[in-house]
Amino acid sequence: MTITIDKICRYPVKGLTAELLTATTLTPGQGLVSDRRFALTLGTTPVDGPTMAWMPKTAFLCLMLHAKLAKLTTRFDAETGILTVDRGGKSVTKGDITTPVGRAMIEEFFAAFMGPDARGRPKLVECEPGAILSDIADGVCSIINLASVRDLERVTGSEIDPIRFRANIYLDGLEPWTEFDWVGKDLNLGTATLNVIKRIDRCAATHVNPSTGERDLKLLNDLKRGFGHVDMGIYATVTTAGEIATGDELRVSE
Repeated sequence: MTITIDKICRYPVKGLTAELLTATTLTPGQGLVSDRRFALTLGTTPVDGPTMAWMPKTAFLCLMLHAKLAKLTTRFDAETGILTVDRGGKSVTKGDITTPVGRAMIEEFFAAFMGPDARGRPKLVECEPGAILSDIADGVCSIINLASVRDLERVTGSEIDPIRFRANIYLDGLEPWTEFDWVGKDLNLGTATLNVIKRIDRCAATHVNPSTGERDLKLLNDLKRGFGHVDMGIYATVTTAGEIATGDELRVSE
């Protein structure tokens, strides 16, 4: 059975819209370029300047706690630094988030949009060089087996948009849950090599419909009921630099 990349995604701003990529370069010890590069802190989170080191997700606006973020559609232009925010198909704000003025415009919008849930004025911050504002401090790529998502649909009785799991690489062409057997093994993907380090235990962010912002499924309950765990996907670290693209085949080293 041939295992291939179905989709590659990055999330320039933590908790906001996924960006689809047709190809990307992987670098040892790092996540995808510009993945979780920015984040919006809660107003109560200590911030000292425009950049910050890793902090847990509870320091930021995130889907686990703030489902209404999914009601927005965002686009980040890495060339210009401009983040555009749409609501209901209409642009509501934009700004160059690599500049103080642009960040202030975005912060002002999210302060009003989130209201008391923001606990004050959010701050838009960028990760320090070499860091990532992901759910874990390590520079990793997250990988989802689409067959596992389909098997969870069987238990849930509902369609599940795989983007709920906010992974970087979505794979097709293997049996459900096979990816859990890869922990500790090397993956050859495109011209890169990755080492699988752990399964991903999930949080309530997966309950949020990425199109509507509604908490319409309880996937943690369904995972536990159907499979005895709350895991979906795996984390892998890049060990050899290389290019990956949609359609590339994956080979597991024994």
